[in-house]
Amino acid sequence: MARSPKTSDEDRPGSRNIGALRALWPFIAPYRGIMTLAISALVFTACVSLVLPLAVRRVVDNFEVDAGMLLDRYFAAALVIAGLLALGTAARYYLVTRLGERVVTDIRKALFGRMVGMSPAFYERIMTGEVLSRITTDTTLILSVIGSSASIALRNLLILIGGLALLMLTSAKLTGLVLLIVPAIIVPIVVLGRRLRVLSRENQDWIAASSGNASETLLSVQTVQAYSHEARSKERFDEITEKSFVAARERIGTRAVMTAIVIFLIFAGIVGVLWIGARDVNAGEMSIGALVQFVIYAVMVAGSVGALTEIWGELQRAAGATERLVELLNAEDSLREPSAPRPVPEARGEIVFDDVSFSYPSRPDVSALDHVSVTIAPGETVALVGPSGAGKTTMIQLLLRFWDPKTGRVTLDGTDLRDMARSDFRCRMALVPQDPVIFAASARENIRFGRPDATDAEVEAAAHAAAAHEFLMALPDGYDSQVGERGVMLSGGQKQRIAFARAILRDAPVLLLDEATSALDAESERLVQRAVDRLATGRTTLIVAHRLATVKKADRILVFEAGRIVAQGSHDALVAEGGLYARLARLQFTDGMIEAAE
Repeated sequence: MARSPKTSDEDRPGSRNIGALRALWPFIAPYRGIMTLAISALVFTACVSLVLPLAVRRVVDNFEVDAGMLLDRYFAAALVIAGLLALGTAARYYLVTRLGERVVTDIRKALFGRMVGMSPAFYERIMTGEVLSRITTDTTLILSVIGSSASIALRNLLILIGGLALLMLTSAKLTGLVLLIVPAIIVPIVVLGRRLRVLSRENQDWIAASSGNASETLLSVQTVQAYSHEARSKERFDEITEKSFVAARERIGTRAVMTAIVIFLIFAGIVGVLWIGARDVNAGEMSIGALVQFVIYAVMVAGSVGALTEIWGELQRAAGATERLVELLNAEDSLREPSAPRPVPEARGEIVFDDVSFSYPSRPDVSALDHVSVTIAPGETVALVGPSGAGKTTMIQLLLRFWDPKTGRVTLDGTDLRDMARSDFRCRMALVPQDPVIFAASARENIRFGRPDATDAEVEAAAHAAAAHEFLMALPDGYDSQVGERGVMLSGGQKQRIAFARAILRDAPVLLLDEATSALDAESERLVQRAVDRLATGRTTLIVAHRLATVKKADRILVFEAGRIVAQGSHDALVAEGGLYARLARLQFTDGMIEAAE
């Protein structure tokens, strides 16, 4: 279920101003050259725009003196200015838009790189759909700011400053009257802007929650349909999406009110000032050209203030989006890489669990492993059996360092996993999980995932060994057939055999099989079991299995119950010993004979 987002302003340091946007600087800084050129083009176009009213004043004041010459000269100059404006604006658009796209691309790459390395503990706290929403929706907001709003804001700020200066030169009296209304304009921007920022963050949080809910439902669509939960799922999605709309409606309403207040105050002030200016012209204290110049500058200043008000709202939204992205970039991972990783020792495949205890964060009071100690010799094949939830798969996950033990340590060839870089020791392991992950790519690329530099011949040899070659050749394009998202075009057994081929291709010294034959039919299981027997030779192999027929040949069997190893030995020894394993064996083999007889 998607979680309700938190929107309390007090819970977010930095949410009271747009200072959160400073977090974007590390991504912008490498492109200072492009930014400098863009700002130069922007300053140039702003300056050219501010020159126009000066020319208009001269035309108006001197029109009756030498109209023909002035018309020719100033209209020719207008064409030149138009050309300069066009070139400057085009350069600004290209440079700023390119900068925005470049920065957002870097942010997305940094976010994905950070998220793909996070441990499972992180994804217990946040849904993948929410992460995807931040990578896509939030970065799109930032793109609109860097690639458009920021440059427009700066241009209007320059026009505002330059326009005010030229207004002062034109008429200090009228400019002083204009400045009197500035505080009245700033107050609603500050007051309503704070409310707008909170609503913008809330809107983005609900969008993320909506994405998380949709992702979870669509990834499990067959289960949803099998239990006739379409209507309930739609109702839940509609509820979350509607809350997103309500937050957006409140944000839009607040922004509309702020815009209306600001525009009215600006133009009401201009009308009042122009009324006074017109009286000065009538009294001979000001020329018509000066008044026209003042009017144009006043309109430009008013327009820039209005634009800045609009952009302020965009900056508020971008600040909220930046906060959410920074949360991901700065998210703490419970599994930290060592600051000075120890080199991985020579691969032998010795595995030691030394007094290991572990509880999952979501169930801290339940011990998944309780003081487990076991040494697995290089090249030994060890089977882990026991009831569901006894701790078998947890052993595999701790060995891959998806989690760290609460107490004790796990070592590979004498070195604690926490002292090595995860990528260094994981490359020495090959995993075949119970639920194989199949990517939306070709069958060949799915197998090659085990070793990206493998040749086509090596890929096909691995498929042969995993009893996958025959069904792969029967696909429309053979090994190059697209298997669909999560392997939707394949059966469960076919997915499992591709996962086996991937592990075979990896050719790692440690092989981890977590219920790896659970989805195979009897014939495929027999073929794959032969492949496992060949692959396990000379490798350390851990086999998690409920079907005891698949572990009878193991060198040693560890029997788990309630997170502890309660017995260990060969199949025959454990059966003779009695206890949990003997009971499980009796139930399975007796049931198997009854089913065969039926």
